Amino acid sequence: MKTEPLASGTLETWTAQEAADAFARDEIVLIDVRTPQEYSFERIEGALLAPMQAFQPMHMPGQSEKRIVFHCGSGARSKKVAEKFLVAGHDRVAHMEGGFGAWKEAGLSYTGTDMASGAPKQMKKTG
Repeated sequence: MKTEPLASGTLETWTAQEAADAFARDEIVLIDVRTPQEYSFERIEGALLAPMQAFQPMHMPGQSEKRIVFHCGSGARSKKVAEKFLVAGHDRVAHMEGGFGAWKEAGLSYTGTDMASGAPKQMKKTG
């Protein structure tokens, strides 16, 4: 994990593997800031959806028990949302570097769409 001190707080940048490990240990809340359409097509099972275009920091869960880690498709939107969260008065938050693309590249499991039927399908990178 990398940390970046900003005027409004500390921004943590986690790798996909770090986020996956912490998520498996139930130590973080993973929040997807992509659009509902992107989320419905493919998503990390168990991640909450809070689209960037409707993001309101005051409606996020607290971090007293679990750290919040934001993610998007590439890491750009999640970083902007994390910075907005810090500006709203929180002292520390994290986002996932490389976003959902990095998650898939790391070979981590996710829910995708079966193109033949349109139904949800468990996916994992092979080979």
